[in-house]
Amino acid sequence: MAFQTVFKRRELKYVIDEDAAREIKALSLQYMVPDSYGETTVRNLYFDTDSYLLIRRSIEHPPYKEKLRLRAYSAVKDDTAVFAEIKRKYDHTVYKRRLALPYSFAKNWLSGGEADIPVSQIKTEIDYFLELYGSLSPKMLITYDREAFYSKTDPSFRLTFDRNILARCEALTLAGGIFGEEMLSGKVLMEIKCTGGIPLWLVSYLSEKRIYKTTFSKYGTAYARLIFPKLFKKRHKGEIL
Repeated sequence: MAFQTVFKRRELKYVIDEDAAREIKALSLQYMVPDSYGETTVRNLYFDTDSYLLIRRSIEHPPYKEKLRLRAYSAVKDDTAVFAEIKRKYDHTVYKRRLALPYSFAKNWLSGGEADIPVSQIKTEIDYFLELYGSLSPKMLITYDREAFYSKTDPSFRLTFDRNILARCEALTLAGGIFGEEMLSGKVLMEIKCTGGIPLWLVSYLSEKRIYKTTFSKYGTAYARLIFPKLFKKRHKGEIL
């Protein structure tokens, strides 16, 4: 099955309630169609240095930032095809490049193991990333239930709705169960993914309901809640009552 390997687009995020999500979904169906995969449980395994350099840089909101992860859209076994992805953001534009590989093979590669992968531009970019940051390992697993839709007239325009965003920093395997700490309880993360403008019907709805875009990083939020407090205590051991 063919799949897209290179992405360049804007990604706008909105934290909304379930009522707004239902209204936007109903309105969108006049102009959009559901993704062929339907509702999926997305699994993201993020790789980082032992000092969490990548996510620490990211949450400082620099002009340029990047992340490395493995992504799957279904239950995973060692031989299941998953995506090794570099996601970069520069000047409000997101650039994503990915390779599909068997899970056990991909995890070993991103953790610094040998990789007998055909030479390609994307492999070269990931190899450079691994060399640049040195030793990387899985640091966070984030899962969520996603509904996705794309425009009838412009397939590059997409809407996604993410619920049940769960994060954990143990049992770091895509082959494990779905559990963790809720990152956005009772809310829905809606993302607009586009290469051009936003359709008038959606702009009108968001303006009428006073729904404004926000900044929300799944990995960044999970780091702030699950990892940073532990690191802070270690650094200041003996100073906390």
